[in-house]
Amino acid sequence: MGGLEAKSHPDLIVGLGTSDDAGVFRINKDTALIQTLDFLTPVTDDPYEFGRIAAANSLSDVYAMGGTPLTAMNIVCFPSADFGEDVLQKTLQGGLDKIHESGATLVGGHSVDDPEFKYGLSVTGVVHPDRVLTNHGIRIKDQIILTKPVGTGIVATALKGKLADAATTRKMVNIMSTLNRDAAEVMAGFDVGGCTDVTGFGLAGHLLEMARGGGKEISLFTQAVPVIDNAAQWAAMGMVPGGAFRNRRYCQPGMVIPDQMDKIVLDLMFDPQTSGGLLVSVKKKDAQNCLMAMQDRGIAAALVGEVTKDHTCGKVTLI
Repeated sequence: MGGLEAKSHPDLIVGLGTSDDAGVFRINKDTALIQTLDFLTPVTDDPYEFGRIAAANSLSDVYAMGGTPLTAMNIVCFPSADFGEDVLQKTLQGGLDKIHESGATLVGGHSVDDPEFKYGLSVTGVVHPDRVLTNHGIRIKDQIILTKPVGTGIVATALKGKLADAATTRKMVNIMSTLNRDAAEVMAGFDVGGCTDVTGFGLAGHLLEMARGGGKEISLFTQAVPVIDNAAQWAAMGMVPGGAFRNRRYCQPGMVIPDQMDKIVLDLMFDPQTSGGLLVSVKKKDAQNCLMAMQDRGIAAALVGEVTKDHTCGKVTLI
């Protein structure tokens, strides 16, 4: 993080320096704490669903580090002049139900009166110090598995534009509110190199973080990426969030993008996601078995890329 010079510590396993999903601090030889926090503005008009989505999004960072959520604390910014207490109550109930589903325990939180509604969690998890997953642990020939379809940013934009149908909206909400717990449990049984979750930088942006962190080049198989129904259609109609264009501009120096690549495909690859899937790099010999094990659990996983070679600065090639 630019400008900050945080003191290091011999037991700090993951800190500020690697753009990882959470911090990890060793407590003893068998236990490390994972600490993360995240919060969102509403992505749906239903406060209960908003609570579930925001909580799932916050919990995801612990799963991406290979850990198990232990405790959670609510973070709430609430415009009391604009909404009744029932909206807050439903949001917190949605979050609590998702916390309970994860097996974690709510231990408190903090709220402030704020003009813009925001909700999320500070989450503490646990992991064995030798089993911490990072976004920079990728290895040459690793296969990249994605565990949720992309397109939530585009569908949410279409919803704001009153174009999204009820069925697609329900699917979007279901994707965003689904914990990454099952995917994390499956990947724990395989030889995983690196892992991260797909959120605001979009699929291509988070792959670039992995490539830069690991000093590797990654090929992204764009045609293999699962996409939410109707997202491409709405992208073609201009329902693309501004964050997708910012992501592409920011990532452009580290990307190889064919001149003939469809603009809609690019919109989908850079579409900012809310509570997206895990990006998991798995040894080539394990990739198909890992993928099938995830699919057997009902996870819409797909093999979307490969780590091809060393690259000092990190690069992602779209194919």
